[in-house]
Amino acid sequence: MNGDLPELTEEFCARLRESFRTAGYDADGVVGVLGAEAHAALGRGEPVPALRASLDAGTLGTFIRLFLLGTAEPAAEVRRALAPLPLEDALAAGLLRADGDLLRAGLDVRPHADDEGSWWVVADLDSEQLGRPVTEDHVLGVGHASLSLVRATSRRPVGSLLDLGTGNGVQALHASRHAQRITATDVSARALRLAQGTFRLNELDVELVRGGWFTPVARRRFDQIVCNPPFVVGPARVDYVYRDSGLAGDDASALVVRQLPGFLTEGGVGHLLASWLHIEGEDWADRVTRWLPHGTDAWFVQRDVADPALYVGTWLRDAGIDPRSPEGMAKAGTWLDWFAAAGVAGVGFGFVTLRRTDSQPTIVCEDLRQAFDDPLGTEAAAWLDRVEWLRRHDAALLDTVFLVPETVVLERIAEPGDDGWQTVVRRLHRTDGPGWQHELDELAMALLAGCRGVLPLSGLLELLAAAHGLDSAALATAALPVVRELVRHGMLTVAEGAR
Repeated sequence: MNGDLPELTEEFCARLRESFRTAGYDADGVVGVLGAEAHAALGRGEPVPALRASLDAGTLGTFIRLFLLGTAEPAAEVRRALAPLPLEDALAAGLLRADGDLLRAGLDVRPHADDEGSWWVVADLDSEQLGRPVTEDHVLGVGHASLSLVRATSRRPVGSLLDLGTGNGVQALHASRHAQRITATDVSARALRLAQGTFRLNELDVELVRGGWFTPVARRRFDQIVCNPPFVVGPARVDYVYRDSGLAGDDASALVVRQLPGFLTEGGVGHLLASWLHIEGEDWADRVTRWLPHGTDAWFVQRDVADPALYVGTWLRDAGIDPRSPEGMAKAGTWLDWFAAAGVAGVGFGFVTLRRTDSQPTIVCEDLRQAFDDPLGTEAAAWLDRVEWLRRHDAALLDTVFLVPETVVLERIAEPGDDGWQTVVRRLHRTDGPGWQHELDELAMALLAGCRGVLPLSGLLELLAAAHGLDSAALATAALPVVRELVRHGMLTVAEGAR
């Protein structure tokens, strides 16, 4: 691997790891020194409480100020904190940089944790720390997009996993909890060099391969693939490698969706972030489903739709460019002109879950814009299970005994009328996972009330038809699509012993 960044060698990383461990520079150690309030303030971009809390924290405080607060520190204190890593080696490797007689961080190295423990992630300093816009080959730290993909990825054990476009390596870190073998690729030599530092610092064995898209792993297949691609949409250009693909519009997301299933083993699963254009007169679901190859289960979850002007301003600020500056105004003008010429009404963003299958595939596109706390990855794995169950048992749905889980509740909204309160909305809520909601009519409400794990669906429909003077066959035809959707969303489950 080549690049303008010196290699962070095994020996260098071993010594740095020892200094971090001695100081307690990990996720728990940082929170322990700062306290919950100062740590939360730091997350909001308010550094003063954290700065004050770090002043009496010895070598750990030095690391916090260097790498989390971006302050300049005396060389003697930095040398003491780094031991047994020589200060001169840290400067030569680019970990630190001189600022007069003081020292500052040259790289962003910070703790990152999950429920099982803490890692360190190596990345470039952001524009605020640098005091200037980032360079084209900038390698991002762990941002909101990275974290959202972490939470949207299923964590069932797999043999092989591909982290496509690894960046700083954070997806591979999380993958190490459930994957036996990990391959990480990136088109950027600098990204691979920093990811290599991340993996060595955390004593992880990850295969690193340089190249664009799926070229480095041609003719290989993986049990799972995760990808945080350069999904920013707009003109075909590359201002920053981490976000711009050089492809116009949403072609980068389309490319990954189109090609990823071909690199999965049978039944293998892929998770990615993606963006798609909302074109005037076109349904976004029709657009993204055209990307899919044959033999692919697909779940597109749209989390947000951004106005073009807001979208452009957000990404300009992300790169440290003031939208009011001459450069910002010129870039915004070109970008918005492209959107206008393409008839773009908005930019959708969300998660895509794909599975290679030799059966008739299930393809679902849906909005999920409400706030929720539970990780989507757990739901994605369960969604795939429920889709597979429906595929195998669809012909026997009427014979199945269903149960409404305890996590599902019914909300009624009523308005006053001449005969008292009249129910106008019946809304089913799932209180866990992503919080699915479904509005029901009176018959559907009555049907679900009977799903208590006793009678099969056919028996409930016959009782309901008799009570309302309806044809049971016609009622079943109308009910089955609703039942399928509720099963997919985990709002109807198969009763124990009825599977």
